Amino acid sequence: MSLEVFTKDNFDAEVLQSDKPVLVDFWASWCGPCKMIAPVVEELAGEYEGKIVVGKLNVDEHGEVPAKYGIMSIPTVILFNNGEEAERSLGYKTKDELAEIVKKVI
Repeated sequence: MSLEVFTKDNFDAEVLQSDKPVLVDFWASWCGPCKMIAPVVEELAGEYEGKIVVGKLNVDEHGEVPAKYGIMSIPTVILFNNGEEAERSLGYKTKDELAEIVKKVI
C-alpha cells in the first residue's frame, strides 16, 4: 500500500485518465489539519487498495491544480471518477466520513 504523489505534471494522466476512482488529498506542509487527516487517508488507501487510487497533491508546489478546482482551503479531499469530480470534502474528516464518500463510487 502506498500513496501516490500527484503533481501538475502527472495529474491528468494519473487522476483524470485513471480507470479507477481517485481520491486526492490536497495539502500543505504548514497545515495542521492536513497533518491530522494524513493517517486517515493512508488507512483508506490500504482498505480500498485495488478498488481506488489514493494520493496527495501539495498545493504550494503545484498551485495550478487546486486553482483549477477552486480549492480555497485545505485540507480538501476530492474523489474523481471517470475524470470528473464526484465528491468533495473540506476540512478534517474521520475515516468513516471519508469512507462514505468512497462507497458512493465503488
